Amino acid sequence: MPEEKKSTYSGQTEARRKANAKYLKESVEDIRIRVPKGQKDIIKAAAENAGESLNTYVRKSIDQRMEREAADNDPVF
Repeated sequence: MPEEKKSTYSGQTEARRKANAKYLKESVEDIRIRVPKGQKDIIKAAAENAGESLNTYVRKSIDQRMEREAADNDPVF
């Protein structure tokens, strides 16, 4: 029988942590939002039902609202 290979991965290396921190610093910005107690779980469940992460779900929701509002403010010729 072939011998099973065991993973030699022992967690993130210091180089990987530094690379991740550099990427995040250069590529993204953080926005902190506060919601009433219990609302986080409701939003998280909705995100899971949509097959998305909480972050993606919130970002898409914001994008959709901004698109609707921009469309509402466009003058009709």
